[in-house]
Amino acid sequence: MLVAGVDDAGRGCVIGPLVIAGVLMTEEDIPKLVQLGVKDSKCLSPRKREMLAVEIREIAIKFNVIKLSPKDIDKVVQSGRKLHKLNRLEARTMAKIIESLKPDMAYVDASDVLEERFGQHISECLPFKVRIVSKHKADKKYPVVSAASIIAKVERDNEIEALKQEYGDFGCGYPSDPKTISFLQQHLKKFRSYPDCVRKSWKSARRVKSERDSRQTRFTYSL
Repeated sequence: MLVAGVDDAGRGCVIGPLVIAGVLMTEEDIPKLVQLGVKDSKCLSPRKREMLAVEIREIAIKFNVIKLSPKDIDKVVQSGRKLHKLNRLEARTMAKIIESLKPDMAYVDASDVLEERFGQHISECLPFKVRIVSKHKADKKYPVVSAASIIAKVERDNEIEALKQEYGDFGCGYPSDPKTISFLQQHLKKFRSYPDCVRKSWKSARRVKSERDSRQTRFTYSL
């Protein structure tokens, strides 16, 4: 039986793409992932992830990666249509990956609070029947999803490093990083707008912009 694992990296960041990866294995080869030491990418060092990503690609039958740009994400988040926001975008993208891999069964890391609903949204986008197992923390429960999480994280890290070469060090790109917030503030101050690598629809980006606009308005009134 052919088994796929699908996971994402960078869902919550304010800078950079959302990366979704899928890995296709035979059921018999999945124990090889355990032997390699494959686990949730967040539990591994960057160097270990890079090493494992190479080995995963070698033993996988096939893999696929799709990168959703900040512009892609902003478009659905700002649409205001509940059923077409980020969860649905991610479900549609996972369906594209599963369609390209053509597994008999696919394990996915559920982004929706309702696991079954997320799996159903994926199934609705597929042109053929696949058994979908949609679970929270699937990257911790299923080695094939752990493998996909590693591929996604390594691809995401490479994207972030490329952006840092262009824009300078903005930290990890997540709103929890003070360096990331400082980058947003300084870029707005210098250029009066965000670069294309920023998810402008994100609450943190909107807050930083609102605070700057408010300061600019007070300064204008004081004149």
